[in-house]
Amino acid sequence: MATYSELMAQAQNLMAQAEQARKAELASVIADIKAKMKQFGITPADLGGGAPVAGGKRAAKPASAPKYRGPNGELWAGGPGRKPQWVRDVLAAGKSLDSYRI
Repeated sequence: MATYSELMAQAQNLMAQAEQARKAELASVIADIKAKMKQFGITPADLGGGAPVAGGKRAAKPASAPKYRGPNGELWAGGPGRKPQWVRDVLAAGKSLDSYRI
């Protein structure tokens, strides 16, 4: 019977071989996918994306259109969360944000 150390060495060797095989096949798989996408006129957007998703996390939401322009040209969408300093200053001065609406 093989020892634990021998089995671990075999497992590591097999994982290294599997990774080499994956890398060897990857280029041909990508080329095949690109050829089929071109043949059928498929774009990345058709596949439900366009921007890659890093680390399996969801892609960031697109930025909202600005609704307010500050006294020095700063833009703010007026969404939830912490207000920019210029907004807090305007509100602290007793002014209305309506005068800064775009």
